[in-house]
Amino acid sequence: LNFLFSVIMLTPKQVKNIREKLESAGYPIYIHDDDPDGLCSFLLLYHQYLEGQGFLLKAVPRLDHRFLPKINHINYDMLVVLDIPQIEQEFIDNARAPIYWIDHHPVQQMQKVNYFNPRIKDDDCYFPTTRMAYQIVEQKERSIKKYQEANPDLWIAMVGCLSDWHMPDFANKFQKIYPDLMEKGDDVGTALYGRPIGTVAKIFSFLYKGSTKEVYRNIKVAMKIKTPYEILNQTTDKGKYLWKMYTKINGAYEMHVKSAGKQKKKDSPILHYNYIDSKFSFTSTLATELQFHHKDKVILITRKSEGKYKCSIRAQFPIIEPLQTALVGVDGYGGGHPSACGAVVAEEDWDGFLVRFKDELEKVMKKQ
Repeated sequence: LNFLFSVIMLTPKQVKNIREKLESAGYPIYIHDDDPDGLCSFLLLYHQYLEGQGFLLKAVPRLDHRFLPKINHINYDMLVVLDIPQIEQEFIDNARAPIYWIDHHPVQQMQKVNYFNPRIKDDDCYFPTTRMAYQIVEQKERSIKKYQEANPDLWIAMVGCLSDWHMPDFANKFQKIYPDLMEKGDDVGTALYGRPIGTVAKIFSFLYKGSTKEVYRNIKVAMKIKTPYEILNQTTDKGKYLWKMYTKINGAYEMHVKSAGKQKKKDSPILHYNYIDSKFSFTSTLATELQFHHKDKVILITRKSEGKYKCSIRAQFPIIEPLQTALVGVDGYGGGHPSACGAVVAEEDWDGFLVRFKDELEKVMKKQ
């Protein structure tokens, strides 16, 4: 196994290794997850090396052989996989160039892949992929002014980390450079839902709403944004475009936030909100925000599509074991982080799954 170990984020040896490969690559391909952590990881590396192109892995957590036709007609010499939980061995075996896989999900045992994951050494070690990507491109400077000049993409790194519910170690530097975007001492929730940097994070999450054509157009525009003020103050045509996209989608989103809050029941450990939206999927974004506003509840957001319930689940305590127990014998699957999970359950098994999940949650909550 070609595992490259790390204890805290990436080791200096790992950073040097990846930098050298990216610097020498003629045309790397970046495959990233369809969320702000995946996008920001890609933007940080692309802006630094300005070679290659990006592909998003939309709506599925596994990179498999079906993706090969999309890239194998391209003359690439390096594959960088960012924030993707799983890669199929067949994909690895048939890729035309070495794969550098940077991730933070549960460790996978694969062959012939350069695998960078802090959880290899410590399963409790958690850093967003964005933080590791920023570690690769970050330039160390002592003064705040020089740090800002050397690291113009600091705001992108902050957006990616906050979006994955992580307050990074460079938060104080960010606050000093951008005092109008975040206040000193802010926690993740306050930054996301009470500060302008949170609005930027929300805009980045909305980039993925709409058709595949619209999503790629949004990403293409985002790749050219140099400062957050282009968007927040609409100072450029690119910023105006993203702001218009955001305001259009945010109207529908805020309606769901209000409707979901009305579903809260005192006698239930779960705040369950099932919504119908023919154009936009908000399950993950809704679940995260509602967990901040309703910390005493397990948040379960569902959207029925093609005979299946697609779920996002959030809580203030580990819920992945209750989820996995409730999924036994069910036509469905699920997983994710300890307190932030996703699942897909067949409609005919939904009622039974929900009863079992509530029972398992109550057992865990009694031990809290």
